[in-house]
Amino acid sequence: MSRLDREAAARHIMEQGTPRVPPDLCADAVRRGNRLLRRRVLVLRLAWLLLFAATVAFTVWALTVRPWVEPPSETTPPLTGW
Repeated sequence: MSRLDREAAARHIMEQGTPRVPPDLCADAVRRGNRLLRRRVLVLRLAWLLLFAATVAFTVWALTVRPWVEPPSETTPPLTGW
């Protein structure tokens, strides 16, 4: 497509005028935006709930297992001085 053809096509598109917009387009866009916003809020709340549940589970596990305490020795020390 040459430059003159592109210019002619652009002039033709500009001369046509504005296309007709459906009358319920704005209402549909608002409805879709509200739905997306509610979904985003729900996903965010679920993510925070999951993070909170993981934190509580880790805290309970750490308090019951106490991984920072050295485990008891499996063998007894040698007896000397009897």
